[in-house]
Parts: sequence; C-alpha cells; structure tokens
Amino acid sequence: MKYKIVYDGVGRIRFRCGQYAFSQEDESRIEAFLMKQSYIESVKASYANGGILVMYKGQHKSGIISAIAAMDVKKLPACENGSGYSVGMIEKKFRKDIIKIVAKRIVYRLFLPAPLRTVITAVKAAGFILKGIYELMAGRLTVEVLDAASITACLAQRDYKTAGSVMFLLSVSSLLESYTKAKTKAALTDSLMIRTDKLWKVDDDGERQVSMSELEPGDRIRIQTGSIIPVDGEVTDGQAEVNEASMTGEAVPVSKTQGSSVFAGTVVENGNIVIKIRALSGNTRISQIAELISRSDSLKANLQGKAERLADSIVPYSFMGFLAALILTRNIRRAVSLLMVDYSCAIKLSVPISVISAIKEASDHDMTVKGGKFLEAYASADTIVFDKTGTLTNAEPKLMKVVPFGDYSSDEVLKIAACIEEHFPHSVARAIVNGAKERSITHAEEHTEVIYIVAHGIATRLFGERAVIGSRHFVAEDEGVVIADKQQNIIDEAAKGCSVVYLAIGGRLAGALCISDPPRKEAAEVIKGLKNSGFEHIVMLTGDSRGAAETTAAMLGINEYYYQVLPENKHSYIRKLKEEGKQVVMVGDGINDAPALAEANVSVAMSDASDIARETADITLRSCDLGELIRLRTISSRLMQRIESNYRFILAFNSALMALGFFGVITPGVSALLHNTSTMLICMKSMTPLLGDGK
Repeated sequence: MKYKIVYDGVGRIRFRCGQYAFSQEDESRIEAFLMKQSYIESVKASYANGGILVMYKGQHKSGIISAIAAMDVKKLPACENGSGYSVGMIEKKFRKDIIKIVAKRIVYRLFLPAPLRTVITAVKAAGFILKGIYELMAGRLTVEVLDAASITACLAQRDYKTAGSVMFLLSVSSLLESYTKAKTKAALTDSLMIRTDKLWKVDDDGERQVSMSELEPGDRIRIQTGSIIPVDGEVTDGQAEVNEASMTGEAVPVSKTQGSSVFAGTVVENGNIVIKIRALSGNTRISQIAELISRSDSLKANLQGKAERLADSIVPYSFMGFLAALILTRNIRRAVSLLMVDYSCAIKLSVPISVISAIKEASDHDMTVKGGKFLEAYASADTIVFDKTGTLTNAEPKLMKVVPFGDYSSDEVLKIAACIEEHFPHSVARAIVNGAKERSITHAEEHTEVIYIVAHGIATRLFGERAVIGSRHFVAEDEGVVIADKQQNIIDEAAKGCSVVYLAIGGRLAGALCISDPPRKEAAEVIKGLKNSGFEHIVMLTGDSRGAAETTAAMLGINEYYYQVLPENKHSYIRKLKEEGKQVVMVGDGINDAPALAEANVSVAMSDASDIARETADITLRSCDLGELIRLRTISSRLMQRIESNYRFILAFNSALMALGFFGVITPGVSALLHNTSTMLICMKSMTPLLGDGK
C-alpha cells in the first residue's frame, strides 16, 4: 500500500494513504490485521482521508512501516465477528483506558506542583468549553453547553480542584458509555453472521451441492426463491426479485437480471438466479446491521427517544435554576452548586445503555433483537399469533406414509417429490427428502426449472408434463386437478391428523405424502407461560387441514385457531387485530409467513426459519426452544421497569442535590462529585443482567 507519514512521535505514528485507498468496510479489517502485532496498542483507520493512526510500544516503528507498505487491503482476511475488535479486545482496551485515566488523576494530584496542575486543568477545560461554544453557536442548548458552563464557572472562581473533578468524572462517564456500546455491538455482530452450510454450485457438469468452504471467487452458484444470498457477485443467468432492505433500507424488491450486482445478506423473494461470486465475505452486510441496531433513530425505543428529548429540554431549566439561585442568594458558590447538577446527563446515558444492554442480554440467550423499539413493543403486546408448521410443531417433521394413485408406485411418488422438493428450504421439504434417503431412494434431476409459488407449492415440467406438488388448495383449486371423494377418503384414512402434501402430474393426482408434524415438546408449557406473562389472546394459524389444526390446538391448549389459511389471509388477520386496537406479536418460520411478520407490531422468526422470514422478522430466536419467547417477555418487561425506575431515581436524587446546593449544605465540588458518581452508578446498574437468576 502506498502511504505518506504525516506524524511521527514517540509511540505514535500516523499514515496517510489517500482518500480512496480503502473503503469504510475495510477499516475494521485493517485495524484487526495490525492489532495482531503484540507491540501495537491501538489502531484507528479512517476511510474518509485514508488515514491510519497506530499507537505502539517499544522500538518497533520500522516493523509497522513495513507492515503498512506490504499490506494489500483486498487480500486481508475478514474479521471473525465482522467488527474491528473482538469482545475480549474491547474489554482489554476499556481496562487499559480506565486505568490510564485514574492513574493520571492520582499522579497529577500527588506529584505535580499546584501551578502545573492548574495549567493542565485549564488546557483540558478548553476542550470542554469549545464543545459547549460549538453547540451554542449551532443554536443548540445541550448538556455539552451545561458542562462547559459549570467548568467555566469553576475556573472563574479559581476553583481548579472542582473543575478537574468534574472533567475527570465526565471522562469516566464517556468511557463507560463507549465501552458498553462497543461491547454490545461486537456481540450482536457475531450473532448476525451469515451462516450458510450448503449451496448449489453450477459448472459444466450441471449442479451439485457443495459446502461454503469449497467455493472461491469466480465460481457460480444458483440461489432459489426464499434463500439468502451469502456472497457478493454478478448475475450471469436467470431473473429474480431481490429484497435489499438489509443493504439499502428499501423494502421494495429490486429486479435482478444478467449483469446485475447482488450483495451478501439480501434475499431472493421470487425467481432464481445464477451468481458469479465476486467476494465471499458477508461482513459488509453484518457491520451495517450492527451499526443500524446501535445508531438508527428508527429502531430506538419510544422511551429512548422520549428520554433524549426530555434530556435536552431540561437543560434550559438548569440555567434558569442557576440564575434564580444567584439572584435570590447572591452567593455565586450556591448558584454554581446548582449548575453542577443536571438531569439530562443521567437520563441521556442510562436509557440507551439500558436498552442496548438488554439487546445484548437477549443475544446472550440466543435471541437477536434488531432494535430497542421491538423490545418495547414486545413488552406491551397483548396478542401473540403463531404459525403452526415449523413453529409450534416439531422443527423436524417426519414422512409417515406415501399414498400412490394411478400408475405410480409409492417409491415413484416419493422419488419425484424428493427430487422437486430438495431445492427449497422448508421443514416439510426436508421431511420428504429425508424420507427418501431413509428408504434408500435415489433421485436424479429429470425435471426442468422449478417455480416456487409462495405458500402454495412447486411447479415444474417432468417428461414434458406439468408436475405440481403442494397443498390441496394449490393442486385442486389453483391447478384444477380433480381429487375424487374416494381418493380423499383414502388420504384422510392414511393421514389421521398428519399434514398432507399432494403430487399431481399431467393434471392427474399421482399421490399424497403424509407428514407427521407433532408439537414441540415444550410448546404446551410455553403457551401456558405466555398466558401467565400477560398475553390475553393466543392464536394459531395454519394452512393445514381442519383435522391437523384441531389435533395440534387441543394438545397445546389453544382455543382460537384457523385452518387452510393462505398467506394473504394471515396478513389480513394480523391487520384486523391491529385495527381492533390489539398489540400483535407474530411468530413464524416460512416464506409464506413473511407478509404477516411484516404487518405485525413485532415479529419473531424461529431459528430454522427460511432466510426471508429471518430477514423480515424484528426478532430471531437462534435456538430451537420456544421457551425463549417467555424469557424475552421477561427481559423486555423488566427493561421497561428499569427505565421507569431510573427516571424516578434521577429526578429525586438530582432534585435533592440542587436543594442542598441552594441552601448551602454542600459545596459545588461535592455537588459535582455526587451528581457524576450517581450518573456512573446508575449507568453501571443499567448494564447489569435483567434476568437476575441467569435464566
């Protein structure tokens, strides 16, 4: 890499590589690569000007220069968790920084002469005062202005000790906030990693399944409807509608044809495409989502936004209190005591720290929450709606029976069904494919391009005839295949409460596959727990037959259920509940659940959900345990209680400090110490686990 050294000091060197030397996504890779050297203490890369600042120890400047010169950004390995620093590195840096701040404070107080301490205090104060002036010049009366005013008032009285204490406590508070957010972001980034085990590689010999590790840039892969795109690349064949919300925030699908670029983390909503791989790393998408969670205003909890607005609105009243005390007491020290206290600092810090710590705690318990507002919505929800298949029922359904019709044998029906279904990520499809494997039935690609019709089934051409597989509604009503009463009776007798998948070839029923889909072992207990946690309405929606729906609902204790429900009906039902004033949670796993997930106040996707369901959902469970829904309810409810409790404490404690300062009971220094200490303590309390028992 080309570079120019723009600063070279003891233990500190800054390189300038040019404005377009690397991108924002490359910053973390550069930082992580250089931080592998034991003698490097910290690295900060900035894509805006191509700058790289390196802090190091010992006589290793030449080694750093050599590393920068030899570095090829395009060949740098991806960060393990998509961020510049791992959780361990963040903790190490925090400990080092906090020790440095405290050590400096002690050394200055014990060993430096008073005149020199005064100079250092004045220099440090200049930074705070300039920030306050900047905010004031921009027409904003913020907490930075209040900090600057209190420090200036101390300097004006030549109370350098109090000014130093105020700045020390502000620095510690700022460091604590940065540490909490950085650590949480790193944990979330790891939980959002794109994990794709198998892909369909396209080459001269046709298509074959390979693991992600076998792929290289230049290889071609086929991505079907409902699947996530795990790589950056270019479309070489096919056409698809791709949801790029994870990249652009725009939910409207974008048409992709030959020559179009596609990116990791986006989802094929309809169609299928062949992609030539340009880059295997999905870290760009990961870092964007993690950044979105921690910074996006649209994802902040309403209470968080309220806190920030309240914090800024209180600042003018602090100045009014200062002026009122000065007029009434004519004592500058008493007035300054009031200026040392503000409600806004603690409110503005404790609320976001509480929210982001709760998101991290959810992540620690295998739940990915995409923003604070979804925790708030989950805490206040009174209705929870479940999809049945793959959500309330077993994540691994089993093929129980194959019922053939016409000239087809049961093995032939299963062979054809498995051949068609193997392309699609759904629990029922996996049951059919696994059923064929268990019966040692092999199947070659004998059909042409398959078309997936969301929530209905799959259509293709087999030996020149149209073949369809899916629900009874799809096969009989949409495709016009006649299913005689005698045939249906045979199927009902074989199914006995199982889900049924119908196969028709050339317009005639070829067979039916009976899938046993038992409830998850914990589902009944979870339904009971959700009722106890405050959910007034628990509803089950399914596209299955009435018999299968009744059986499952009775086993789980669900009184309200709807069967043979189409995706648009699920969506309409959720909308109807919202129009009735209910706060709705939707829990699903399939492509067909995506419209309903998007419509709900807050949506939850299961761990084995389709890619598009996980992308649409606000919350994703990363374990197969439905009990996480109860744990999430506890976390979200306790978060709201914590925020309200913090409000009450901040208002009461700081009001007491202002009263004590007004009557001269405490000095400005004590007022600042108690105020800033209480702010740090309440922030630290806000970081503690909400699940005190660790469950």
